[in-house]
Amino acid sequence: MYNIKGKEKIFVYTGPDGSGRKTISKMVATAFDMETVLSYTTRSPRHYETDGEDYHFVTEESFKQMQAQEAFLESVEIDGIHYGIREQDIVEAFQNHDYVYLTLNPEGTEKLKTMYGDGVVRIFIYANRDTVIRRQKERQDSEEVIARHLSHYDEIMNYKNSCEHAFENFDSPQVAYQVSELIETFLDRDLTVTDY
Repeated sequence: MYNIKGKEKIFVYTGPDGSGRKTISKMVATAFDMETVLSYTTRSPRHYETDGEDYHFVTEESFKQMQAQEAFLESVEIDGIHYGIREQDIVEAFQNHDYVYLTLNPEGTEKLKTMYGDGVVRIFIYANRDTVIRRQKERQDSEEVIARHLSHYDEIMNYKNSCEHAFENFDSPQVAYQVSELIETFLDRDLTVTDY
């Protein structure tokens, strides 16, 4: 397992689907030169998703081969769909950046937290049920996909209190600003005071 060194941190955005986790994580990343680590998944891309930008979309066969080769740091199965993070991707992200970020479901988030402890900062992004439904409809998710997401909504919301930070997302730019301020505090922690 990769050893997190010194200032290195993994920021994990989690929360219900449709809460705006990805939007906010991308907005914040541009301000801090943060590298993202994408999950591998066996589900099909949605019409607005791009392979290599949102996820690495792979066949079930490829995923199982990677599992057999122990390529994944963690992997989970939700509703018959597999998700996993490749350890090599985290190692490579840390070669050029002190901070990396991921967007994960609570199961994946919790596994990383267990592995890396204080090296992982969990940022829970959420919106109420009606807002989540509206956003999923706006991005033209199918009724079936929306129903599947909503079946996990309460369970995912219960994870909020386990996370170090939680933000309700009414307004993505505003929340991105608040998360940026939070990340600034990690940058400032390493400043030495030389006024003596």
